[in-house]
Amino acid sequence: MTRVLITGLGPVSSIGIGAAAFESGLRAGHCGIRPIGSFDTTGFPRVLGGEVQVFDAGSILSRIEPEEWGRSSQFAAAAARLAARDAGLQWERIDPERVSVVIGTTSGEAKVTEMFAQQLVGGGFEGVDPDIARRLPADRLSSAVSAELDAHGESMTIATACSASNYALGYAYDLIVSGEADVVFSGGADSVCRWAHAGFLRLGAVAERTCSPFDRDRTGMVTAEGGSMLVLEKAELARARGAVPYAEFLGYASNCDATHMVMPNASSIADCISAAHETAGVKTGDVDYVCAHGTGTPANDVTEAQALYEAFGGDVPPVSSIKSMLGHTMGAASGFGAIASALAIARGFLPPTIGWSTPDPEMAWLDPIPNRHRQAPVRVAQNNGFAFGGNNAIVMLGAAS
Repeated sequence: MTRVLITGLGPVSSIGIGAAAFESGLRAGHCGIRPIGSFDTTGFPRVLGGEVQVFDAGSILSRIEPEEWGRSSQFAAAAARLAARDAGLQWERIDPERVSVVIGTTSGEAKVTEMFAQQLVGGGFEGVDPDIARRLPADRLSSAVSAELDAHGESMTIATACSASNYALGYAYDLIVSGEADVVFSGGADSVCRWAHAGFLRLGAVAERTCSPFDRDRTGMVTAEGGSMLVLEKAELARARGAVPYAEFLGYASNCDATHMVMPNASSIADCISAAHETAGVKTGDVDYVCAHGTGTPANDVTEAQALYEAFGGDVPPVSSIKSMLGHTMGAASGFGAIASALAIARGFLPPTIGWSTPDPEMAWLDPIPNRHRQAPVRVAQNNGFAFGGNNAIVMLGAAS
């Protein structure tokens, strides 16, 4: 079977831009969550967000003009350019027809959508700026990456909400294994915006002060943004050019229980975990680290913990949520989880769950790697991604041999 390696990482996040800065942020347990500044939060009872504070797309991009694209597309393209540089790809030896792009998202061009809606309400369709309409479609995210990299292979945007990056990574893996691509840039992107923040507030899902996954006193999630990108490469080509991979993509699984719009289902998640282990050819005892979905909401965290306990037969490895540092980056979230998992494998450390202080009696057995990273060998990592509507996707990564 064709083996697939992860040879490049491109995070654009609130705790660091680029693989080295992101790794440093994870190790330090840096918190990128602070009061939202990108829109007026007057009247909102909770105002924290994980915004990318210092982001200059023009300093990263090489081919496309930032002003022609929305913020989410800029995140995706910049993350892809960073990942390409990190991978050290030899572009002159790569057929652009064999380079594909698969991006996950929740809201697509969220800020452009807001501008479109405001203009539509204010003056009807005749009052909408054609440039705003042009930048509106969600498929612009993958188009921006393809244009930035001059990639001519399949270009796809997948919108399965908060598990979208894992769905995208799974599809990217399939493209290589099936022989349709040699290199695939995959991950996710989303932007903080007023309407999404308001929506999660109406659901009662936003944290009061901080995001504290798996803590007894957790109060919710924090809306966030960024671009997460990984380079998946056919192993024989990566080895031939002397690439030093971060990890090997072992396999993935996805399912959809569709039993409730916003309430996760523990049994369905456990089934997905077991299926991911089977397709990756690993046993529960092989898994050294779980990068949790871990939103910090009371319902999500206890359901995820129950699913892990069921799938692992009670012997659950260390589990952490990087959303405690980043906030919930929506469609980019499981992409960031995959990057963190690849770094854990390559560098031998477990990212922490910050803001954790009190064990939850419903999951007292869980080791959340509290507040400080932990040095430990990681041979196999599991990256969880769950979404509204019961869309579950699990990606398994392993040490590259």
